[in-house]
Amino acid sequence: MVGNLRQSLALLAAVLLAPALAAGGVSPSKVLEQSDAKLSPNGFVSLSRQQTADLGEDKTLSPYLYVAGGDPATERLPLKETSAEVQIAGVIARVKVHQIFENSGNIPIEAVYVFPASTRAAVHGMRMKIGARTVEAKIERKQEARAQYAAAKAAGQRASLLEQQRPNVFTMNVANLMPRDRIEVELDYSEMLVPDDGVYEFVYPTVVGPRYGGGANPQTDKWIANPYLSEGQGETYRFDIKAHLETGIPLKELVSPSHKVKVDYASANSADVRLDQSGGGNKDFILRYRLAGDRVETGLLTWQGEKENFFALMMEPPQRPSPSQIPPREYIFVVDVSGSMHGFPLDTSKALMNDLLRQMRPSDFFNVVLFSGAFQILAPQGSLPATSANIGQAAEAINRQQGGGGTELLAALRGAYAIPRQARGTSRTVVVITDGFVGVEAQSFKFVREHLNEANLFAFGIGTSVNRALMEGMARAGQGEPFIVLRPDKAAEQALKLRQYIEAPVLTDINVRFNDFEAYEVAPSKVPDLMARRPLVVFGKYRGAPRGNIQVTGMTASGRFSQSVEVAQFAPKAQNSPLRWLWARKWVSLLDDEVAMGPAKELEDAITDLGLSYTLLTNYTSFVAIDSEKANRTGQSQTVDQPLPLPEGVSNYAVGSSPSGNALSLGGVGTKGRGGGLGGYGTGAGGGGMGISSMPSPAAPPVAAAADGPAPRSLAEPKPMAARRSKVEESFPPAKASAVEKEKDEKQVAVGLQIQKLSERDLANSGALMAQLETLLKAQPCIAQSKVVLRLTIDANGKVLSLQVLSGDEGLASCLRPKLMSLVSAARATAASGILEVAVSPGN
Repeated sequence: MVGNLRQSLALLAAVLLAPALAAGGVSPSKVLEQSDAKLSPNGFVSLSRQQTADLGEDKTLSPYLYVAGGDPATERLPLKETSAEVQIAGVIARVKVHQIFENSGNIPIEAVYVFPASTRAAVHGMRMKIGARTVEAKIERKQEARAQYAAAKAAGQRASLLEQQRPNVFTMNVANLMPRDRIEVELDYSEMLVPDDGVYEFVYPTVVGPRYGGGANPQTDKWIANPYLSEGQGETYRFDIKAHLETGIPLKELVSPSHKVKVDYASANSADVRLDQSGGGNKDFILRYRLAGDRVETGLLTWQGEKENFFALMMEPPQRPSPSQIPPREYIFVVDVSGSMHGFPLDTSKALMNDLLRQMRPSDFFNVVLFSGAFQILAPQGSLPATSANIGQAAEAINRQQGGGGTELLAALRGAYAIPRQARGTSRTVVVITDGFVGVEAQSFKFVREHLNEANLFAFGIGTSVNRALMEGMARAGQGEPFIVLRPDKAAEQALKLRQYIEAPVLTDINVRFNDFEAYEVAPSKVPDLMARRPLVVFGKYRGAPRGNIQVTGMTASGRFSQSVEVAQFAPKAQNSPLRWLWARKWVSLLDDEVAMGPAKELEDAITDLGLSYTLLTNYTSFVAIDSEKANRTGQSQTVDQPLPLPEGVSNYAVGSSPSGNALSLGGVGTKGRGGGLGGYGTGAGGGGMGISSMPSPAAPPVAAAADGPAPRSLAEPKPMAARRSKVEESFPPAKASAVEKEKDEKQVAVGLQIQKLSERDLANSGALMAQLETLLKAQPCIAQSKVVLRLTIDANGKVLSLQVLSGDEGLASCLRPKLMSLVSAARATAASGILEVAVSPGN
């Protein structure tokens, strides 16, 4: 019976996918066409009310600060080294990553390590080395790889599993790491380097920043709840990177803006780069270089395999139009002021916004949306003219922000796109400024693509270890460009680049023709507008001999543009073999975007087929390596999550147990991470945040005010303000209590203590925890002087994983944390973790 059912399902799948079959397996281009055909008549898919409600649901996932200590028999820091060897030939980079794990304890462990990679990386190989033995990993369907790994782990065999959590976030599991074991895991990946204004940039991400867990799936996104070292504490493992460059044109300049490096030039066209410092594993390694004459290596790359041939076209676009040809524009700036932005990232955002605002033209309009656990809109009724008065008041309001709370990006995007539009003929551009430490990337891509006809979107990543997958994914979905700002002193430079990009596209209505060159499975199949001097890049396969020409046409501000490349001038080269993986990775990226629009089996099958056919790590395929030797006779081991350093410039406010967790907490306590007024509290990374906005809740699409009704008020505007206050001041009130109120609170003296349970979630026997809390807190003299709201995250063993001070005195954290973080009670989490929120106040 089961066999017949399987045969029937297989036959049904074959019928459904028959139009998409090609010699190399599933045709990604036909699958994409079929998916597009299923969209609604206007080309977009709408979120249902239930779907939007689900996106806003509060989740228990949250990173937490690592606390040293615990069982001395267990190795708590198993990662001993991570390093990379980079080979750059022309525009292709090949990278070999080394990770060394060692068990210095005296019991078997399973090591779990969360680490990043380039968003353009095509990971196509893995191996595990145990002494003199090397085990080459196999690519398998994700569930099959997990099953094989779990079976090997239970059998006591050493094994490693590499899974993709996000396009730029991976997890490495190493099972049965025995006492004094030393296991090395190697990864191979390739990527193409695309120059921007003549500058090539290679980025090697070093650490995954803490993600806000609101809206993430506790079953599939467990990696978000990873431990982090305290602010300022460097990585606990050795970090190193080396790079060798070979270019077709002599090198003009080679620098690293992120690390101190030593460069040895072997010739005018080649150089070796290595670190000239220790450490540096808490920020992205960035290598930038220019070629002589500021030229770029445009042209055609080809490679011939046994069964398939591949190519990549890189063509330089025309020059930018003159300022007189630029139409009026409306800018909506969506600015992250959450806990992970506290300090350097928010300071950089302020510098960036000040420059962007003051450089706008009088004919422009602008608006500002600030978001953390909720969002505020500067002018909900419609964007403001870019007058000096409006710009000055907006800049002042932004400069008052301190950073705190969760990172509810999706709600802020909805609010931004719901702002009433300006007159026809005005081009709308949304600019998102964030570190990207969120866990709902796919939902954000989906929303931006659904509203692609309403605005272009540009994404600014702020910080030393930005979530580049979110930045690039949103920009790709909105047909814009991503930008990364590493330091405050670079904000002005990036602001200038943004203005140059969004002034006007340099090439529109682009068409790529293949004349007497049999190309197929070309990606992208539709080319978006080019916004600056960034080459056009097209991947594809071809049949037969490399001949004919490729012609690119389009429209510029001054008229028609046409340029062609003679294929025969670019002979296939063995060094271009990564083109097969880069082609497959490009298609995976396009199909992943489509999955974000709405999961479909044919899309998942196409991605799986690409992963299996080209030995590629994807969201549906994983690498697994299993040693034949049985090392652990008992099969018992402890799982250890390798703690990560916080990215340079990111404070403890970015994780659940921040020093105070007390971000923008002036209002009352709400529920589900959304408080009342400016204050309340958020969930996940950062803790307390802004409360409920006057915009409609995420459960229903936001709408503009009715014609006969009042316009929606901004977040913290409970009633019309005095006439002497500006509209900007009404929308963005100061984020701190007055000196008089603060002094009054400080003088409060209590003769007793009251503890009130506000809420609990996924927690059994909370009464036992409440009793222990009462006993412990009453013994703390710092409590008696202040009112405070606490959130505790508890694991399945009753241990407190993290502590957040959601509102109250910021100085309480140093007093409370040592006691509460060592607390273990009879309370038990019934899910991945449980939450208890309590209010502690002076009383009789």
